[in-house]
Amino acid sequence: MKAEVYIVSHKLVKTPQDQMYVPLQVGPASENFPGFVRDNTGDNIAAKNPNYCELTAQYWAWKNRTADVKGLVHYRRYFSNGRRNFFKSYEGKFADIMTSATLEKLLDQAPLILPRKRNYYIETSWSHYEHVHHIEGLKVARQVIAEKCPEYLPAFDKMVQRKAVHMFNMLIARADLFDSYTEWLFQILPEIEKRVDITEYTDYEKRIYGFVGEILLDVWVEKNQIKYVEVPVMFMGNQHWVKKIASFIYRKIKGVSD
Repeated sequence: MKAEVYIVSHKLVKTPQDQMYVPLQVGPASENFPGFVRDNTGDNIAAKNPNYCELTAQYWAWKNRTADVKGLVHYRRYFSNGRRNFFKSYEGKFADIMTSATLEKLLDQAPLILPRKRNYYIETSWSHYEHVHHIEGLKVARQVIAEKCPEYLPAFDKMVQRKAVHMFNMLIARADLFDSYTEWLFQILPEIEKRVDITEYTDYEKRIYGFVGEILLDVWVEKNQIKYVEVPVMFMGNQHWVKKIASFIYRKIKGVSD
């Protein structure tokens, strides 16, 4: 089994030595990081990275790589070997990044690996998105699905009313599933791009297609009834929790104007 898990990064960082990991440089830097491949080669949408985030890497992997298994992680977010490592040091977490041996065992259980869901408890996926992002993006996503692939609309409506969601655009999957999902995703996102004017958005909110993509992954999985295994995600850097919580509360109170 040939597995390739792409580590999406816009900076030169330490990466695992396990051969399944492929460090993948995104972003506009002119410097080519040693040991990294770039998503601005072959068939690519690398120039859209400020708006699509890690999905430019996912597009590149779909169009340009051949493997039995494909996956996407981030330079500061990795799947663990199955344990929660919230309070471990960076070194402790790095030592517990998922290995190819663990991956092989997990794929014996299901063809798709996802992060453990984030549970919002007091609100739905839709209301959470509305509180922290411009809801226009999600509204237009629904319109596009209704027009281009209406068979997915019941799954969309069901998923946005749930209180738990798979975050981060992280997944590892059998390659046919990875490619099939990505092909579907890129029927939707470019059409949203045509219809939403993000000129006045902040730089953060201009990452709209990455945010919408997080929602659409669960829609595709639900519609196609893909069996999956959930694995804890490790955050490798400092989380700055006071700043994050303050920002979260502020956006909950103030909201985001459309």
